[in-house]
This record gives sequence, structure tokens and C-alpha cells, in this order.
Amino acid sequence: MNRIKAVLQEKGIVQTWLADQLGKSFNMVNSYVQNRQQPRLEVLFEIARILGVSAKELLIEQNNKSKK
Repeated sequence: MNRIKAVLQEKGIVQTWLADQLGKSFNMVNSYVQNRQQPRLEVLFEIARILGVSAKELLIEQNNKSKK
């Protein structure tokens, strides 16, 4: 599970901008944002770099998932 959607909302960034920055399609980024697909580690680190956060901030621990 990831927090990409929450970080995008916090920063006021739209998915289309992130897709352009990553060089990926909107559909691919949307699947990451909606947690239908998880990005590869390399992509996760690139997303974190683009958003100016640590990769760890983009992740949700499995044991915390049920608390949210």
C-alpha cells in the first residue's frame, strides 16, 4: 500500500503532472495512486524525489493499514 494519493493532495499536485515528470502514462500513475498496482522500487524512489519526500513517507506499513 502506498500514500501517493495523500502526498499529491497535501502538495496540491495533479496526477497528470506527476505522469509527465515520470514519463509514464496517466493510467499507470492513476493505478499507483489508487493502489491497484504498486510501483517498482526504482519508480517509487523517483516519485519520492519528484515530490520532495522520502520513499518511506510514501509507504503504509501493513500492520497500520487496518487502523486507517
